[in-house]
Amino acid sequence: MRSMRTAVVSDFHLGILADVDVAREGAPLARLVEAVSEADRLVLLGDVIEMRERPLAKALEVARPVFEQLGRALAGRRVVLVPGNHDHPLAEPWLARLRLAGEVLPAEADWPVSAEDGPAGRIAAFMPDVELTLAYPGLRLRPDVYATHGHYLDLHLTVPRLESIAASGMGRLTGLGKTARSAADYETILGPLYAFYSGLAQGTSASVLARGGSLSRSVWRRANTDGRPTVGGFLLGRVAIPGAVAGLNGLGLGPFRATLTGEELRRSGLLAMGRVAEALAPGVEHVIFGHTHRPGPLARDEVAEWTSLSGTRLWNSGSWLHESAFVRTGRDSPYWPGTVLWLVDEDPPRIENALGG
Repeated sequence: MRSMRTAVVSDFHLGILADVDVAREGAPLARLVEAVSEADRLVLLGDVIEMRERPLAKALEVARPVFEQLGRALAGRRVVLVPGNHDHPLAEPWLARLRLAGEVLPAEADWPVSAEDGPAGRIAAFMPDVELTLAYPGLRLRPDVYATHGHYLDLHLTVPRLESIAASGMGRLTGLGKTARSAADYETILGPLYAFYSGLAQGTSASVLARGGSLSRSVWRRANTDGRPTVGGFLLGRVAIPGAVAGLNGLGLGPFRATLTGEELRRSGLLAMGRVAEALAPGVEHVIFGHTHRPGPLARDEVAEWTSLSGTRLWNSGSWLHESAFVRTGRDSPYWPGTVLWLVDEDPPRIENALGG
C-alpha cells in the first residue's frame, strides 16, 4: 500500500524588502520544489508571502514564480494555504463571510479556493493544476495532528518583540488578553493588528516599511553579540532593554522578560504555543506550527521542552529566511533555512532540511 506523504513548509516571506527570502529564486527554490514534489499533499503553513512590506498586487507578483513552479511540480495533488500574520489578507474573504453570517470562527476550517476569493484566488490562477484550499486558523492533517501558523502565540510571548507588545496591548484593550480560549477570541484581539499592518503597506513608501522591518532585526543583532563585548550590546542588554521592559510591565503589559536571545525566544515561544494548542486543539497528540522560524525539535533538543503541560508534542516547521541576527554559526545554526516537515502515514512528524543544514 502506497504511503500518504504530507510536506509542511512555512515562513518564506516572499518579497520581504530585506532580501533574505532564500526561496524566491535560484538554487534554493529548485531545492524546495524538488523536495516537496514527492508529497501527496503540500501545506504552506503561513507567512508564505510578505504582505506587510509591499502593496498587495506587487507582493503577489513577486511570489508568482514560486507558486507557478510549485503548481507544476504538484499537478493533480492538493495544496493547502494556511495564512499567518504576515499574509493574513489571504483569509479575509472567508472571515468576512463568517461575520456576515453571524458565525464564530472555528479552530478548524478548510475551504476550496475559487478565482473570486481575493488574493487566494489569484494564487489559484498561478497553480491551475492543483486542488487549492485555504485553512484558517488551522486544520487537522490527521485525527492526531493539528497544524496552524502559530501567530496567536504572540499574545502569550514573554519576549518583548514589537508584535508581542502590540498583542498584549490589544489583549488589555479588548479585555480578552488573560482569558482567550478560542480561535474567535484570538482573532478578536489580533485581527485588527493584522489589518493595520497590511493596510499600511498599501500606501506607505518602501523605505519607511523597510525601516520598520529592520528595527526589530537590528535590536536582536546588537543585543546578541556572540560573547563579543560592544558598547551597543552592553547598553541594550544592561540598560535600555531592562528599563524598557520594566516600563512595559509597569503599564500592565506583558509580563515581559528582558532577555533577548534565540534560546529565550525558543523557550518562551514553546510555552506560549502550548497555551494556544490547549485552546485550539485540546487533547491532540501533535501540533505543528511555524512563526518563530526555529525548527524543532532537532536532535540536540530536549523533548520535554517541546511538550506542552498536557502532553501535546510541539513541532515547528522552521523558515526559508537567512536572517543574520540568528544564523551566526552557518549550517550549524538551528535557524538555518530550508526546513521541510514530513508527515508520513501514521508516523510521528519528521524534520528534514532541503538546504543542507
